[in-house]
Amino acid sequence: MNTGTSHDLTRTTLGVLIIGVLIIASLWTMQAFIGPLVWATAIVVATWPLLMWVQRKLGNSRGWATTVMVLVMIVIFVVPFWAALGAMLEASANGVDVVRSYLENGLGPPPSWLGSVPVAGERLTAEWQTLSAAGPEEFAETIRPYVKSVAAWLVAVTGGFGGLLGHFLLTVIISGILYATGEKAAAGVRAFASRLAGKRGDEAVILAGQSVQSVALGVVVTALVQTALVGISFFVAGLPHPGLLTAIVFVLCIAQIGPILVLIPACIWMFSHASGMAATIFLIYSIPMALLDNFLRPILISRGVELPLILIIAGVIGGLIAFGVIGLFIGPVILAVTYTSLGVWISEQPGAAESKSSS
Repeated sequence: MNTGTSHDLTRTTLGVLIIGVLIIASLWTMQAFIGPLVWATAIVVATWPLLMWVQRKLGNSRGWATTVMVLVMIVIFVVPFWAALGAMLEASANGVDVVRSYLENGLGPPPSWLGSVPVAGERLTAEWQTLSAAGPEEFAETIRPYVKSVAAWLVAVTGGFGGLLGHFLLTVIISGILYATGEKAAAGVRAFASRLAGKRGDEAVILAGQSVQSVALGVVVTALVQTALVGISFFVAGLPHPGLLTAIVFVLCIAQIGPILVLIPACIWMFSHASGMAATIFLIYSIPMALLDNFLRPILISRGVELPLILIIAGVIGGLIAFGVIGLFIGPVILAVTYTSLGVWISEQPGAAESKSSS
């Protein structure tokens, strides 16, 4: 009897250990794909109604609808980063050519405008003349530490842009796969959740999907409303290039940074070029516009998911702090599933049922 129990315990322990090793090894192997997979899942779940609408417009062709959605993602995500990376590489190449030219020919005389620089103009001119008189060799020794630092910074920046571009490309590819096979993927997730927790697991998956769609709706609608109100103020106040500033505000709002990075320079410009009354009115109007997303977004999200508003706010803000931008989707999903599961567990506690039957 004891031998059989010991044998079963050993087999169970080894089985759990092997499963744990397989899970860890799988996560280690998929490490580069976890981030893009999470992003792709959030994007596909949030835009699934849009995919269905495009599919109906294209004669119920899933292939063409998937192609359209993937092309839209490429235009929105990949093309701007590709352009930024190209500009960074071009600037690096031009900088290398300029430095090489100075190293071969020397620094040359200082420009005439350098002496007119306030405070440090005379000192900079003197240092320039000293380096110019010393010749190319002395100039090369002087700038070598700075060239190394700049080169290391450029490599880090371009590498960061390259890694981010690769991350987005993986996200686009995985999103295309999920768009094409979304029903099968959803059925697999729901089957796994049902196998794990029965009916409650399936309900948790449905609730997670609703939470993601509600968050996406809240983020996009909030960005549109906030951008429209801020953009109107740019046109009314007479700021230069109001259309470009409005487009930048929209990008910042989608990225959850908010319009504050544009509103602050706009306020400074108003106080420098407009009347004091107009600048003050613009400042007073800008303050609630900068804070609008903190109130409007949780309200819109709570309309799609039956959860307390304070829980939605905690999920959005806490998820953003803990996980970054993707935390906007992860935070509310985690709190929604936890809150619902906890409520079900409390309502079904055995102690309450036993006390009712005994009475």
